[in-house]
Amino acid sequence: MKTRNSEFITMTVSALVILLIHASFSGIAQKKPILDQEEKATIILVHGAFADGSSWNKVIQILQKKGYQAIAVQNPLSSLTDDVAAVERAISEVKGKVVLVGHSWGGAVITEAGNNEKVKALVYVAAYAPGEGQSIDSLSREAYAERIPNVPGFSDPLITDGYIRLKEETIIKYFAQDLPLQEAKNLAAVQGRFHVSTLTANISHAAWKNKPSSYIVADNDLIISPQLEAEMAKKISATTYHIPGSHVVMLSKPAEVAEVIINASHIK
Repeated sequence: MKTRNSEFITMTVSALVILLIHASFSGIAQKKPILDQEEKATIILVHGAFADGSSWNKVIQILQKKGYQAIAVQNPLSSLTDDVAAVERAISEVKGKVVLVGHSWGGAVITEAGNNEKVKALVYVAAYAPGEGQSIDSLSREAYAERIPNVPGFSDPLITDGYIRLKEETIIKYFAQDLPLQEAKNLAAVQGRFHVSTLTANISHAAWKNKPSSYIVADNDLIISPQLEAEMAKKISATTYHIPGSHVVMLSKPAEVAEVIINASHIK
């Protein structure tokens, strides 16, 4: 009788141990996706001149479906200092690491704002990547005057009280020539006004010197020469991607742009 009781107790204890082990592993399995979620960097998207945060809408949808938190900064476009401050406020809201993504003028902004210790990587999308002491004006003048043919998109802007905007026909023909007509018109309607002082604002410390960078060259860009984009990508030693799109390649080829951003988020 004692033997049978001993066997029963032994079997019961063994069964309980197995259940506890199974529960422990199940708990680990359930918690793992939460850990993965916490480890993902937050993507902060910085728009360029003649745009607003909605220019990232298509990319944001893709990133969110992949489990990333995305923040589109609304740059005031009033000065380099003001735009950098807007990005720094967004960075301060994030607990973990950040990937900064800049389009066009936004490239200059992330070059300065990217020095924040939370920023793990930079992504330039058809963007300016000035060095220390450089402005987008000096960078462009040097390139177009010496070796690179100019592009037509920025030749006839409208200026009111020191703020620049593009004509609707300019956006349709040169800025977003690969978007449906109505979408290009919408871009013209919501465009930000870009203060002239931003053109000559110098970078004080270029983050790309210390942060891994990726660069998307928009091969059909008529606002910034694709040749200049490729040269800037080389200068900053960026991992370079060529996408056949207009200056607003994030709207015409959002899946390809999102893929580059996700790749950058995996950099250790």
